[in-house]
Amino acid sequence: MQKNMVTFRFLSEPGDVNFGGKVHGGAVMKWIDQTAYTCAVKYSSQYCVTVYVGGIRFVNPIHIGDIVEVQARILYTGRTSMHIGVDIMTINPKTKVETKATHCVIVFAAVDDAGKTVPVPEWVPETEEEKALQKYAIRLADMRKEINQEMQYYFNE
Repeated sequence: MQKNMVTFRFLSEPGDVNFGGKVHGGAVMKWIDQTAYTCAVKYSSQYCVTVYVGGIRFVNPIHIGDIVEVQARILYTGRTSMHIGVDIMTINPKTKVETKATHCVIVFAAVDDAGKTVPVPEWVPETEEEKALQKYAIRLADMRKEINQEMQYYFNE
């Protein structure tokens, strides 16, 4: 069992439906948060809080009755943070066709009982894919810094 990865699998249910007859985006975001949180806690052995969710791409709809696979894995670690990539795939149980539905990156920080951030183990990628994903996460983190600078206007009013 890999310490840096978590996979949830389940059937999408009628209670997840939106007005268009597909799975509601809010349900998908909940699955992303739950799976990434589990990955962060498993990796750090600490309570974790969501710091950032970004770039959620709803590429294809999720249909009621689809088999849903939500995979979260560590892409990069800072001193107290974990950058986690989340991919959601669906499988039509009748046709067995697999489709990528959603992707995003979510950042968690490990905290102690007082809510103070605590160090996490460094993630050291081993494969070429892991190294490429780490570079991807670092590029996104750099872009977030620029976005945060632009958003200071909004928060300083």
